[in-house]
Amino acid sequence: MNATPVSLAAPATPAAGSRIIGTGHHRPDRIMTNADLEQLVETSDEWIRQRTGIQERRIAADGVDVGDLATLAGRAALADAGVDPAEVTQVIVATCSNYERSPSAAGRVAQQLGLAAPAAFDVGAACSGFEHALAVADMSIRTGASTTSLVIGAEKLSAVTDYTDRTTCILTADGAGAMVLRAADEPGISPVVWGTVPELADAVTINGEGPAFAQQGRQVLGWALREAPKISQRIVEASGLTMADIDVFVPHQANLRMIEPLAAALGLREDAIVANDIITSGNTSAATIPLAISRMREAGRIPSGATALLVGFGGGFSWAGQVVRLP
Repeated sequence: MNATPVSLAAPATPAAGSRIIGTGHHRPDRIMTNADLEQLVETSDEWIRQRTGIQERRIAADGVDVGDLATLAGRAALADAGVDPAEVTQVIVATCSNYERSPSAAGRVAQQLGLAAPAAFDVGAACSGFEHALAVADMSIRTGASTTSLVIGAEKLSAVTDYTDRTTCILTADGAGAMVLRAADEPGISPVVWGTVPELADAVTINGEGPAFAQQGRQVLGWALREAPKISQRIVEASGLTMADIDVFVPHQANLRMIEPLAAALGLREDAIVANDIITSGNTSAATIPLAISRMREAGRIPSGATALLVGFGGGFSWAGQVVRLP
């Protein structure tokens, strides 16, 4: 018997590209200083600053989860973009610390923001998760699968941090950053460049049981100083630009002692802005890049329409990046 042909619905109109039209962020109210950590583990403010550049970090309250942090950042981004939540057709949350396996953090965002019926899912690529999520949203808009996408990086790393381990607890923090993307006649987000380093898969891990964030700091630092500059060059080349065109450099806020030599190795313009949000926000994994951008825009540190180079790397061991035009 011959099967009856199935008629497929025509896709929405594809777009030439997408652009970022708004950003937002949320940081919990509680500030944990280096002095506070001195009461929990054998360390000191001087030791932490010398090795990480971090002075303080934000910690979410009990009962506040990744979905809550993501929702607050997403709401701020929608307000910045002037977009009604009813217009959102896709929500993607990048996270590695959501304790709920289902619903996804993105599903919680859709629920709490009262969105109509968006596609909603999480991306789990740890510290480069936001750049992966941004790429998926951009591709969705280019193919017509979405018209308005809300992309969020959100983490509650305090929930997976061992506060007796002085090598990791001085780094981790909680927070969220978000961006709103819309279809555009001219691309405002370059093609993603991404990959993994299989031999370093266990260099950054979060075990499924108890406070279990762990990393091999020397291996991560060595890779970042050796390979991240070359990857950054590839990302800029894929955008059709040169390093001289970059106004803002926003790498994953893993460690200030990693960011500074990485920026120096790229030969950025003297007036280029290098994100250093880690000083007061700590390491929030997938949230660091959108959080840093939103805070810099709020502080007036980024000029309108600036060209930014985003580079994320970490757990997995995955890495990804793109060049974007900021609002």
